Amino acid sequence: MRVLVTGGAGLIGSHIVDLLLKKGHQVRIFDNLEPCTHLGEQPDWLARDAEFVPGDMRNMGDVERAVSGVEVIFHQAAYGGFAPELTKMTDVNACGTARIFEAVRSKRVNIKKIITASSQAVYGEGKYLCENCGPSYPGPRPVSQLEQGRWEVLCPKCGAETCGIPIPEESPLNLSSTYALTKHFEERLTLALGREWSIPSVALRYSLTYGPRQSIFNAYCGICSIFSTRFLNGLAPVIYEDGNQMRDFVFVEDVAAANVLVMEDDRANYKVFNVGTGKGTKVLEFAKLLRDAYEAEVDPLLPREFRPTDFRHLIADNSNIRALGWQPTVQVSEGVQKYVQWILSKPRPKEYFSDAEKVLKGMRIVRSAASMKGHAVQ
Repeated sequence: MRVLVTGGAGLIGSHIVDLLLKKGHQVRIFDNLEPCTHLGEQPDWLARDAEFVPGDMRNMGDVERAVSGVEVIFHQAAYGGFAPELTKMTDVNACGTARIFEAVRSKRVNIKKIITASSQAVYGEGKYLCENCGPSYPGPRPVSQLEQGRWEVLCPKCGAETCGIPIPEESPLNLSSTYALTKHFEERLTLALGREWSIPSVALRYSLTYGPRQSIFNAYCGICSIFSTRFLNGLAPVIYEDGNQMRDFVFVEDVAAANVLVMEDDRANYKVFNVGTGKGTKVLEFAKLLRDAYEAEVDPLLPREFRPTDFRHLIADNSNIRALGWQPTVQVSEGVQKYVQWILSKPRPKEYFSDAEKVLKGMRIVRSAASMKGHAVQ
């Protein structure tokens, strides 16, 4: 089939492109080579067997050229993380998705399926278990609590500390950031218009995806690369809160495989799926895996800082996509080694986080908790 991958030069999109080409599909990549991600240049992993169409999700003419003549769309293009440009984020993500459907209708493109990338961010704090009161879906942690350095989510009934547990797709959503709002809009619009226009559609809520090709220039998202560029420049990676917050780290090749699976399986039509391992890894443990892989002589730094819109523990319940035959194949320790081998094969990267950190602090996206000074962790 003729397939379009928006954001096809990026981390997940480029791996989807590779899988599609292996299966014999004709692939078109649509990407603006975002300067903060690619420095405006085509990356060396861009598939030569794919057609490359430069363009921007904010430009209707570009989007119309991208969708012309294709049969399947993987919509991966996004602007996000903790980047401070909220209007740009909204225009690229939410309005960009609307432009895809508008272009499909105005150009009368016969689309057989569209798969849209969503995010675990839509769950907000997600699902937690209290030993006394059972499971709950708490709201965001109060800033006043975080300012005191009290990191764990408290039970909304008894006030006891809770532990994060896997989040199923039917969980209530807690859209506590601009990025989460835009991703929710993307998935809702995709499924709603897909049904209305009889275009089979799927939305995938990614857990924290990492692996080779993650941008080494973007200091606002992608902690694997942010931590790595710090280590490789002799600097300690900065970890917010106490480092014990858990994330569901899922390897990029497994995420790409999930995308191709739902394209091929009609049982996925008009549904939302979590794409994660179902297991939580502490951010501090992840940083230590990188430190050991690089044989770095610096340890992660815990400055007792936090981001008010951040989450404590996010772990995906992946049972629904497992029922279609998907399963994660790369453990975190193996995935870290694969990433390290990739980045060490490149020229030593520059470090961009220091400048970005000043911006984030100046805009109070990053704040400090009271009392103790930060310290390195052995």
